[in-house]
Amino acid sequence: MPHPHRLILASASPRRRELLGGLGHPFDIVVADVVEHEDPATDPRVMVAHNAALKADWVAARHPDAVVLGADTTVFLDGEAINKPRDLAEARLILRRLSGREHTVFTGLAVRRLSTGLKIDEGVASQVRFKPFGDEVIEDYIRLVNTLDKAGAYSIQDQTDMIIAGYRGSFSNIMGLPMEATKQILTRDVLQG
Repeated sequence: MPHPHRLILASASPRRRELLGGLGHPFDIVVADVVEHEDPATDPRVMVAHNAALKADWVAARHPDAVVLGADTTVFLDGEAINKPRDLAEARLILRRLSGREHTVFTGLAVRRLSTGLKIDEGVASQVRFKPFGDEVIEDYIRLVNTLDKAGAYSIQDQTDMIIAGYRGSFSNIMGLPMEATKQILTRDVLQG
C-alpha cells in the first residue's frame, strides 16, 4: 500500500524511533532546535504538551507538507516533574526517591501538518510502582543502564526486574511514546490519504 504522506518524527530519542518503526510506516527524523521548558514546578501535563508542540511546530514550519509527530515525556512525583538527571549523582538521588513508591509518567503528543492545518494534541498518563531497594541496587542499575538520557533516570524496558514492581497503563508510554494513542491518531486522522 502506498503511503501518501511523509511522516517526520521530531525527536532524537532512540526509543521513540524504535517504537514508531513498529508501525511499519516509513518516517524521517528531524530534531527540533528548541529549548524545552523543564521547570519542575510546572504542571507536568502542561509541560509535556508544551514541549511536544514546541518540537512539532518547529519541524512543521520547515516541512509544511509533512505530517510531524512531536512527543515529550516526564515523570511526576510529590507534585513535581522529574526530568533527565544532569549527572550520575542526580540519577542516584532520583532513584532513591522513586524506590518503593508509585509515580506517574506523562507524555504529550503533538501532530502537525501545516499545509492542511492539521493540529492534534493529546496526553497520556501511566503509573509505575518501584520495588524498595537500596544503594547497592542503584549502583548496579547505573552500571547496567544509561540513566542520564531518561526522565526519572530509569528505563522500564531495561533491567526491569531490578527496580520495577509493576505498572498500569501504556507500557510504550513509559518508554516515551504511547503507541496506542500514536497509532490511533496517525491511522485515523493522518496517514490514510
